[in-house]
Amino acid sequence: MRASYDTLFAKVKGVLNQDPFAGHLFVFINSRRSHIKCLFYDGTGLVLLCKRLESGLFYKINPMHKGEVILTAAEFALFFEGADLEKRFVESPKEIKKSFPVRQRLQEQVSSVNL
Repeated sequence: MRASYDTLFAKVKGVLNQDPFAGHLFVFINSRRSHIKCLFYDGTGLVLLCKRLESGLFYKINPMHKGEVILTAAEFALFFEGADLEKRFVESPKEIKKSFPVRQRLQEQVSSVNL
């Protein structure tokens, strides 16, 4: 993978149709999955982060998932170390949406306890 700042910047803009200055981390992996390059803008300039694994390969993010993949910081850290994230989309628990009681109902409950 010989791509540098300008080439990766052009790919983010042209191929991915994203704004390279948005502050997102754009990850590029070579075809053998042994090298990875990450491009992001830190507010003062473009930063290029490169890594080559000594042994093993970077795992494919679920190939059945089409479109952009959003990783948390913890997931990216695991991926960057060479961990397998293939099951992330299959076995991830569903999001639990909790709603909190409305402030008025909460105050009514508190006042009824104080009586």
